[in-house]
Amino acid sequence: MSEPLEERQILGVNFYIGDVQGAIGRISRGGLLVVPAAPALKNVATNESYREALLNSDLALADSAFMVLVWNFLQGDSIPRLSGLKYLRELLLEPGVRKPGNTLWVMAGRTSSRKNLKWLRSEGISVPGDSVYEAPIYGAKIEDIALIEMLQTRRPQHVVITLGGGTQERLGLYLKRNLDYLPAIHCIGAAIAFLSGDQVRIPSWADRLWLGWLFRCFSSPRRFVPRYLSAPQLIPLIWRYRDQLPEQQENQDPLPQAE
Repeated sequence: MSEPLEERQILGVNFYIGDVQGAIGRISRGGLLVVPAAPALKNVATNESYREALLNSDLALADSAFMVLVWNFLQGDSIPRLSGLKYLRELLLEPGVRKPGNTLWVMAGRTSSRKNLKWLRSEGISVPGDSVYEAPIYGAKIEDIALIEMLQTRRPQHVVITLGGGTQERLGLYLKRNLDYLPAIHCIGAAIAFLSGDQVRIPSWADRLWLGWLFRCFSSPRRFVPRYLSAPQLIPLIWRYRDQLPEQQENQDPLPQAE
């Protein structure tokens, strides 16, 4: 009897469906890991740079509960959801990630950086000042020479990007293509904010029950309710294309909505 496949192609993107330790082990050898959310994934047909980042990732986690539910219903499949929050919790237990100077953190501004670093310290993870990069606001085209130079000088094994969905994946691909070595690039987005309090805290039980989206909607309805109301646009895409990459359409949404 053959072993079950560890990947499933959905909308042309190869999603990893193994366990968390398998994902960490694979990406720690170097490569780009992405965690697409449904409201951003719906733009795979209309946003060329985001589409390119997903297709050129080395590991994509099936974190979106909505995508998993739609796929399993339409295909009669039973792929599991692999939570980005669970992935981050396990990643932060890795000695190589916890080692000072071995991980560079790309933070979404000073306020987020301060809260995230405080929480990391409370978890026994010391992050030197020269291992933190506060990212600028990126536009449609990403170019960040300062970050490239910082990474090539310090050469950390891990790069953890905590920016919004749609931006972090494109930044990750930019780093993968422009660095002279290949670190493990983890695009974990808002996951650390759920732990540090930079966004609403999401307890483990809520994440296991696929209720993280509900916590976010209650915490900031004006920001997140419209975002999640856009997720059903993913249904006709999966219905029509299933495992195939959707045809490229006119770019009507320049950037996917942020995490």
